[in-house]
Amino acid sequence: MSSISKAINSTETPVKEKHARRIILGTHREKGAFTFWSYALGLPLAGSSILSWKFCHVLHKVLRDGHRNVLQDCMRHHSTMVEVGKLWGNLHDRYGQLVAMYSKMLCVKMEFHVKHAEIPPNLEVTDEVLERTAGTDINNVFQLTVEVFDYMDLELRLAETVIRQLNSSIAISSLTSGQCRLAPLIQVIQDCSPLYHFTVKLLFKLHACLPADTLQGHRDRFHGQFQSLKTFFNKTRDMLYFKRLIQIPRLPDSPPNFLHAAALAKHVRPVVVMADEEPEQPDDDDDDPEPLIEVSDISTSSMPDIFDRAFGPPNGSFDDRDLQIESLKRDLDLLRAELERVKAEAQRYITQLKSQINSLEAELEEQRAQKQRALVENEQLRMELEAMRRSYADHDMLQNTFLEAEKRAQATEQRYNKLKEKHTELVGSHAELLRKSADTVKMLSATQQTQEEVERTKQQLSFEIDRIKQDSDMKLEEQKFEMERLKRELEEKMAEVIVLHGSLFLSRFQSKEQMNSSMSALQAEKERLMRSVSEKEAELSSLRQASQQHQSSLELEREKSSRELGELQGKLQEKTSQEDKLKQKLLEEQFALLQGTITEAENIIQDAVAKLDDPVHVRCTSSPDYLISRAEATLGSIDKVKKGHGDYLKNMGDAGGLLRALTQFSHLAADTIVNGSATAHMAPTDHADRLTENCRGCATESLHYLRDLKSKTTLQRADPAAVRVIVQKILYLGQELRPKGMDVRQDELGDLVDKEMAATSAAIEEAVRRIDEMMNQTRKDTSGVKLEVNERSAIRMLIIASTHLQKEIVEGGRGAASIKEFYAKNSRWTQGLISAAKAVGWGATEMVESADKVVLHTGKYEELIVCSHEIAASTAQLVAASKVKADRNSKGLTVLQQASRRVNEMAANVVASTRTGQEHLEEKDTMDFSGMSLIKLKKEEMESQVKVLELESHLENERLRLGELRKKHYELAVVPLEQLSEGNSVSTSSPAPLASMSPKPSKPALMKKPALAQKPNVLPKNPVSSEHKH
Repeated sequence: MSSISKAINSTETPVKEKHARRIILGTHREKGAFTFWSYALGLPLAGSSILSWKFCHVLHKVLRDGHRNVLQDCMRHHSTMVEVGKLWGNLHDRYGQLVAMYSKMLCVKMEFHVKHAEIPPNLEVTDEVLERTAGTDINNVFQLTVEVFDYMDLELRLAETVIRQLNSSIAISSLTSGQCRLAPLIQVIQDCSPLYHFTVKLLFKLHACLPADTLQGHRDRFHGQFQSLKTFFNKTRDMLYFKRLIQIPRLPDSPPNFLHAAALAKHVRPVVVMADEEPEQPDDDDDDPEPLIEVSDISTSSMPDIFDRAFGPPNGSFDDRDLQIESLKRDLDLLRAELERVKAEAQRYITQLKSQINSLEAELEEQRAQKQRALVENEQLRMELEAMRRSYADHDMLQNTFLEAEKRAQATEQRYNKLKEKHTELVGSHAELLRKSADTVKMLSATQQTQEEVERTKQQLSFEIDRIKQDSDMKLEEQKFEMERLKRELEEKMAEVIVLHGSLFLSRFQSKEQMNSSMSALQAEKERLMRSVSEKEAELSSLRQASQQHQSSLELEREKSSRELGELQGKLQEKTSQEDKLKQKLLEEQFALLQGTITEAENIIQDAVAKLDDPVHVRCTSSPDYLISRAEATLGSIDKVKKGHGDYLKNMGDAGGLLRALTQFSHLAADTIVNGSATAHMAPTDHADRLTENCRGCATESLHYLRDLKSKTTLQRADPAAVRVIVQKILYLGQELRPKGMDVRQDELGDLVDKEMAATSAAIEEAVRRIDEMMNQTRKDTSGVKLEVNERSAIRMLIIASTHLQKEIVEGGRGAASIKEFYAKNSRWTQGLISAAKAVGWGATEMVESADKVVLHTGKYEELIVCSHEIAASTAQLVAASKVKADRNSKGLTVLQQASRRVNEMAANVVASTRTGQEHLEEKDTMDFSGMSLIKLKKEEMESQVKVLELESHLENERLRLGELRKKHYELAVVPLEQLSEGNSVSTSSPAPLASMSPKPSKPALMKKPALAQKPNVLPKNPVSSEHKH
């Protein structure tokens, strides 16, 4: 107990070897693990993950190295290990995850070794024991290989998880926290080495008995385990912790080649060698002293010798001491006997107490198990209560959500109607704005023209002003020049005047009148010049004023034009922004309409997918032809959706084409899904599974494509190619499910009728020839009962009459149409006629075969009877098929009916002749019982009764079989005709289930026998014990 408590604790240190060794030795002493489990069940495994990890480690050691009865004791607590693994598997704890994997591996280990008791838990067995365990049944070898694979997978998964956690954590192999995780890997290495050897041996044995393709999965799984095991061994071999404890084997560079049996000789079994254990320092606090000497083994026989050596030998005299010694010896004997009795009673009490302790411990364990179960049930009930509460809350929430969804649906519908009305108004306002925008553009263009004209006028005025300025400047210059000239002239005149005045002053006596006149003339000239200068200055100032006024008016006109241009540009920008807003609003409304349509399409497709799992839908069926038509229509709608998608991407203001295409696509895709599932209900299992899977795939891809269309981010790259591929698969499966015999088109029925009638005539001619040969041969070689088969000529006349009546029907009913068109128009009648003709030809051929066998003493008379009945039935079918289209007063019909009656009479004669022959033969075989005794007769009577009962049972079974054959024949004969009728109602180019017929007819591809007249079921031929003459 102390070793168990010291080995299994919550300290993050590895389990000490001496504690584990004492626990293992304890299992060998008590020949089981009862004490270990009685203590382990009291451990708080659910409270500490480290304690659970160390418990799994100790249990692994006990299973490997403990007593052989440990396995049975551990299996009693298998459920406890499972519960511990489930508990820690649900918690996010590093050690918890390891405990979950370790407990699962230990459970699989226990189950494996309990199932294969020959293999001990330490896996140390010879190859002979492994061969004996696998046995000679290849199924058992296959199953054992799979179990070893599963065993190895769990071991490797545990090792990989431990190493991955060790690499991702701070702990290394030199620390106690790392060693606590690494310690169990020693047992994992010890298990993996023999498991690898078992796998190699079993796979070589499987490859010796099974083909290589069948074992491809086993080889792939072995290669994965080989690489994982090699990586695990290499990593652990490099760790310092394992180097001093275990010698890890090296695996080959490449896995064995199981395709070559000689590779088994190169395989070397990997051997794990444990290093010599180093002497551990004893701990004062955990080592209990053990008794070295068994005092009960000391014999009391040596006491007299010790007494003799101490006191010497007796001297022969009788002494009181001798009496005392004798009494002491007697007392000692009595005490010894009493001691033995007390010991026996104590041992009995101990045994009783141990049994009581065991029973109490069992009751305690049962109480603990009940408590654990009660806790589990309480937890389950609590979880169920929580689940019920959540379900009620979810139900209320779903109900509220449903009510809200209904309200939102109504609001959405109202909003949709409002949006639709708003869309109509916006379309009208958009058209009005487009017209106003056109008017504004016209006004702007007119304003621009006016502005251009103003600019041109301004330029002209500027040019005119410049020209006027230049002219005025030139005139000013000229006037200035003139004034200067006049000034110079005036100065000159003044000089002259001065000169003249001087001369006048000098000559004042000259004429006063001449001087006055000259002065007046000069004065007048001066005034004239002054007036001209003032006029020029006034004219120049008026021109300047006019130029300034014109320039100011031009400035005012320019400012007015600029203001008007700014106002027009503002209005234009306002109109443009308003138009952009309207366009954006229109795009949003178009996209909203597209999203609404896509949502409705998704609902339609989801509703179709929901019908696949609806139990009521299981009763619905559909034909492959209708599924093909739906799939083809869906492919066409996919093209329309793709075209509408492209148009919408070019002009996102108009989504009408895409909306119409999506609506059509959703309905056709849902129709294809529902009809595909309905068709799968009547298809074979393989085709049904593939068809159902493709229908679900079609729904998934369609919904994925619609989701891409629904989002602006994925609208550009949405592609229905995946939907097209799935629909094409459905179309291909529908074509595969169509009847394979429908390979003759209706326009070929006319040629096929002629071919079948010719083939039937040829078959009958061959039958007539063979019957004549047989009859001639039998007349020469045999004597006794004669069997006449005269039905051959009647059948021949029947076929000839049927051919003439058929030509008469075609000529009278086709009118202006051709013969092929008549047959195509009446394809069902044509099919019945062909089936009847083939049945008659087949019956004649079978009669020849039966007659030949009867002549050769290998056949039975019953075969002739059955063939005669079949020919009569086929004849009735042929007459009925011809009578449907023939005129009542037709002579050909009368001839055909007479030939039919003749065939029936001949068939009746054959049956009567056959039965007469049988009676003659039976009369020849007389029964003589004169030489039998009473016991012999009684024995024969009992044997005869047994045979009668056997024959009656056989007769009843054959009647049941005949009924099932007729039922199956009816199904195979009716279903193709119904499909043909459906094909005629849909299209005239649909194929019909026809097949060609040769003189020795072969079986059709779809129907194993002719449509209505079938080959009878003939019992296997028994060797005839006696020969009969026919």
